[in-house]
Amino acid sequence: MSLGLKTVRGVLWNLAEQFSRRGTNVLVTLLLAYFLTPEDFGLIAMMALFLALGQSLMNSGFREALIRLEDATEADYTTAFCANVLLGLVSYGLLFALAPFIAEFYDEPRLTELVRVTSLSVIIMSFQVVQVASLSRALNFKVQLKASFPASVLSGITALLLAYLGMGVWALVAQMVLNSLIHTVLLWFLEAWRPRASFSKDVLKRLYGFGYKLFFAGALDTTFKNLYVLVVAKVFAASTAGLYFFATKLKELLMAQLLQAVQNVTYPALASVQSDPVRLKQGYRKIVILMTFVIFPVLIFLAALAEPLFVLLLPSKWHGAVPYFQLLCIASILLPLHSINLNILKVKGRSDLFLYLEIVKKIMSGLVLYLTYEHGVIAILLGQIATSMLSYLPNSYFSKRLLDYGIIEQLKDVLPILAVASVFGGVTYTIVNILGTSNALLSTLVIGPFFALTFFLAMVVFSFEIRTYALQVIQRKAS
Repeated sequence: MSLGLKTVRGVLWNLAEQFSRRGTNVLVTLLLAYFLTPEDFGLIAMMALFLALGQSLMNSGFREALIRLEDATEADYTTAFCANVLLGLVSYGLLFALAPFIAEFYDEPRLTELVRVTSLSVIIMSFQVVQVASLSRALNFKVQLKASFPASVLSGITALLLAYLGMGVWALVAQMVLNSLIHTVLLWFLEAWRPRASFSKDVLKRLYGFGYKLFFAGALDTTFKNLYVLVVAKVFAASTAGLYFFATKLKELLMAQLLQAVQNVTYPALASVQSDPVRLKQGYRKIVILMTFVIFPVLIFLAALAEPLFVLLLPSKWHGAVPYFQLLCIASILLPLHSINLNILKVKGRSDLFLYLEIVKKIMSGLVLYLTYEHGVIAILLGQIATSMLSYLPNSYFSKRLLDYGIIEQLKDVLPILAVASVFGGVTYTIVNILGTSNALLSTLVIGPFFALTFFLAMVVFSFEIRTYALQVIQRKAS
C-alpha cells in the first residue's frame, strides 16, 4: 500500500475514532448545558491551563520520540513507560501543592478541592502513553477506537446522571477522571505490550534529548492556548468566562477530532519515509490538499450556521456564546496547515526548530493578547485570528528549507479550496441571516447541507487532484 493511501486510510480510521469519541462528548456537552450553568463551566475554565500543563509535563515528548523511531526496541518502550509514570506522579504532586494558590489567584475557594481531584486524571493517563504510541506507529487507530468510544459513552452517561442529580461542576470533574480511567484500562486490555525489566539510562537520555524540546514547545503552546481562557476568567465575570470556555470547548470537540486525525496519522506515516525526500514531499502535499478540502469547509459552515444551531440545540442562557464560537472557528481555519508544517520538523528530528518556532510565535501571541484584552472578548478573539495568520509564515518557512514545499506552493494548493468554501459559506450565512432564528430548523437541515454538498461536488468535479485522490480512497475502500 502506498504511503498516501495508507495515510488516508489511517486518517479515516482516526476520524472515526475522533468522531465517535468526541461526537459523544459533543452530545454529552450539549445535554449537560441544560443542567449546568455558565459558572460551572467557568470553574473548569479556571483549572484548564494548570491541568493541561500537568499533562504536558507527564508526556514530555516521549510519545512523539517513540513514534519517530524507525526501529523501536523493548528498551525504548519500557524506558518511556517508566519515565511517563514517574512524571505523572510528579505532575500530580505539583498540582496538589499548587491547588490552594490557584484558588487564591481566582479568589475561588472551591478550586482547591476541584484541582486536587481532577488532576488524578494526569496520573491515570501516564499509563497509556506507550500504548498509544505503539498503536500509532502501526497506524492502528481501529484499536484506539475500541478503547476511546466506550470510555466516552460511559463517562458521559455518568456525568449526565450526576448533573441531573444536581452535582453541578462535579459532574464535569467525574467525566474527565472516569474517561481517562476507562480509556487507559481498555488500552491495556486491547494492546498486548507490557513493560519489562529493560529500563536503560542511555535510552532515556536519547528519548528525552528529542522529547524535552517538544515538551517545552508543547508547554508554551498549552500555556498560550489556555492563557486566553485564564485572562477571560480573571478579567471578566465567571459567567462570561463560562460562555467563552463553552464556545472553546465546542470548537475544540469539533475541530480537534479533525486536526488530531491529521496530526496523529501524518506524523507516524511521514516518519516512516523520513529518509526518502521525494516520497516524503509527495505524501505531504497529498495530505495537505485532502485535509484542507475537508477541514476548511467544515469550519466555515459551522461559523455560518452557528446561530441557528445554538437556537435549536441549546437553552437561551448559552446563546451569548454564538459570536465567540464563530470567531473561534475562523481563527482555527489555518490550524491544519500549522499542524502539518510542524509535523515535518518532528519527522526530520528538528525538535530544536520546533521549540524555536513556538517561542517566536508565543511572544507574538502574548503581545497581541496584551494589546486586546482590555477591549473585551471579541477583541481577544480577533487578535487570535491575526495571530494565526502571522504564525503561518514562520511555520511554512522551515517546510521550504527541509522539504522544498514552502508557502508559495502550499498556498497554490489550498487557496482555491479556501476561496470556494468561503463563497459557499458566505452565501449560506447571508441566507441564514435573512431567514432569521425563527427558521433555524430550515437553515440547519436544508440550507446548510445543500450548500455544503454543492461545495464538495463542485470541488470533486472541477479539481483534478482532489478527484484523483478521492477516487483512490474509494477504490481502496472498495477493494
